[in-house]
Amino acid sequence: MEFEPVIGLEIHAQLKTETKIFCGCSTSFGAPPNTHVCPICLGMPGVLPVLNKKVVDYALQMGIATNCTILKKNRFARKNYFYPDLPKGYQISQYELPIAKNGYLDIEIEDKKKRIGITRIHMEEDAGKLIHDPDHNMSLVDFNRTGVPLLEIVSEPDLSSAAEAEAYLRKVRSILRYLGISDGNMEEGSFRCDANISIRPVGTKKLGTRTELKNLNSFKHVGNSIYFEINRQKELLSENKEVIQETRLWDADKNRTCSMRGKEDAHDYRYFPDPDLLPLVIDDEWIDSVKKNIPELRDQKKERFINEYGLPPADARLLTSTRELALFFDECVKKFNEPKQISNWIMGPLLGLLNSKGITIEESPVSFENLADLLKLIEKDLISGKIAKTVFEEMGETGKSPEKIVKEKGLAQVSDSSVIEDIILNLMVENAGEVEKYRQGKTKVLGFFVGQVMQKTRGKANPGIVNKLLKEHLKKK
Repeated sequence: MEFEPVIGLEIHAQLKTETKIFCGCSTSFGAPPNTHVCPICLGMPGVLPVLNKKVVDYALQMGIATNCTILKKNRFARKNYFYPDLPKGYQISQYELPIAKNGYLDIEIEDKKKRIGITRIHMEEDAGKLIHDPDHNMSLVDFNRTGVPLLEIVSEPDLSSAAEAEAYLRKVRSILRYLGISDGNMEEGSFRCDANISIRPVGTKKLGTRTELKNLNSFKHVGNSIYFEINRQKELLSENKEVIQETRLWDADKNRTCSMRGKEDAHDYRYFPDPDLLPLVIDDEWIDSVKKNIPELRDQKKERFINEYGLPPADARLLTSTRELALFFDECVKKFNEPKQISNWIMGPLLGLLNSKGITIEESPVSFENLADLLKLIEKDLISGKIAKTVFEEMGETGKSPEKIVKEKGLAQVSDSSVIEDIILNLMVENAGEVEKYRQGKTKVLGFFVGQVMQKTRGKANPGIVNKLLKEHLKKK
């Protein structure tokens, strides 16, 4: 029997607010355990949560950017479960009335577009973090992350392969980062994913029993775990065995999923409206103000780079891979309006430099101003393309401007025709035999003379002028 996978993703994105969702504690990463806590996020008796408005602004941005319907009246609910990292015994989330629902995103797989529905986007607080100590056979709890604001983005079960799931995950992360509302850092846990997977006979509509893969923290793990789980379920059904509804974890060392616990349904959490928080009412003015501040997102930017700058699609895809790289390119074009030339230098020397140093474009020692100024020097024939690469390497090491490097190292291009002409005439006298070969039709000899002129000028002679004068003098008898 042929089976087809049915996959839905639940993405948890930590929002880039300075303080938590219901209190004033810091959300900064890496602080000593249990230092960013207070009676509110620790759930002490008698405390009252107060909603962080910035969290709502960010949720509205994501809802609008993913084509969702914004619920003008939404409310918070208590999700009840007992776990050591949950100090209140419940998590404040949203259930029946989330802030956004019924959206979609388009992903691209092998140049084919597919629309993935978004069921809902809701705000919630994060739980704490359990730190397991195998040496002492115990677990410790760090509550710093408790109350950190999250957006949960729940897809429809429209994904049908590990590749599609990874493409969708990357698309969501790109939007979050372009909006500037989440850093999308999977290693630090600020961007996490749960995958719900089932399989069914091809052609049927009824969904199979699903398993949930929890807390996948890298794109590689997402792809590998989903691929494994699909095949695991296929093997079970092929052997007439039952797929159990459960939560499973990905074991990257063994390259397999393993059972964690039985999978809960929504009613197991006994959701009910949080009595300490009023319903959230969002008016048109608030929504309109958020819409005005939504920046150009990756898909729009990519189309603009192709249509306005005439870039090939492959260039546009790479240059818009991050908001910061796209901004770097845009700023370069403002200073030097040769988009393809700039694209070549960014995709080649600049990204090569960043990769070798293990840094991002934000940390680049070569600023967009200096890269544009370097290309201007080439355009003005003040340096050759070959010398420009030498100058660029120095810029990467020192961060100095190209003009300063050219001046300090005496790298300015020799474009004085009389100086170059004198060198050529002397070379012709010294290499009379090669001159005669050229005049007999062996034009490849020209390359020999070009090399000699470049050697005499330490590579600084203007190649165009060198070629022009050589051809003129070598033809004369």
